[in-house]
Amino acid sequence: MSKIIFENVHDLDLAQTLDCGQSFRWSEREDGGFSGVAFGRSVVVYLDGERLVIDNAREEDRELWSSYFDLGLDYGRIRESISRLHPVLSEAAKYAPGIRILRQEPYEALCTFIISQNNNIKRIKGIVARLCESFGEELPDGSYAFPTAERMASLEPDDYAPLRAGFRNRYLLDAARKVYSGEVDLAYCFDAPYPDARAELMKITGVGVKVADCTLLFGMHRIEAFPIDVWMRRAMDALFPGMTAGDFGEYAGIAQQYIFHYSRMHPEAVKKE
Repeated sequence: MSKIIFENVHDLDLAQTLDCGQSFRWSEREDGGFSGVAFGRSVVVYLDGERLVIDNAREEDRELWSSYFDLGLDYGRIRESISRLHPVLSEAAKYAPGIRILRQEPYEALCTFIISQNNNIKRIKGIVARLCESFGEELPDGSYAFPTAERMASLEPDDYAPLRAGFRNRYLLDAARKVYSGEVDLAYCFDAPYPDARAELMKITGVGVKVADCTLLFGMHRIEAFPIDVWMRRAMDALFPGMTAGDFGEYAGIAQQYIFHYSRMHPEAVKKE
């Protein structure tokens, strides 16, 4: 089996990165590695000291995986910079220094965060798995790629019923049809002014500010994005009173992930009185 090895990898913890709610297609193995599918490739990833190993990967995909795990960005320097903004953020960054922002396929990110609305991670993963098994291309190892917008757009509303995604089914169909037709231009969202990129995504039924921000952060690496859901609002009110997303600067999305993970692991710090 072929593999790719990246040497001298720092500031990456696979559990913190792959199980923190930014991606829903990875499963932890008994040996501490993770199996998953991204960009139509089924792989197993694990850390061996400072070496990131990607099993079942082709050498010609080295740049793809380097980009996916954002290995070109100096997270140590960013963590040091944003830690100066607030003592609680400094504590949160030290608590989970191995979180990185994945560079996911944009359409997949859009759909998975549509599914994430009013949902928990276990159920999101189940719906995403059923979506891929129902409409995605089967891969050589028996897993499934994420379905294309073209495939999902060709379906009728009743075809989505087996996903058991409830009200989100019609949002997924609307997203597929608008992306496939070009009414919503995902490529435009990479470089457009942030408010315009957000507005482009919000043309889709059921995509509000939070889902748009998640898509921009996790699917387009717009790391100025700062998604706020009910949990993050509670964390902001309890830990950062008076601060807004704009106060976290150009690396707001990375700060958001530190805060989100820290508050999930310390619910007593953000509980309502």
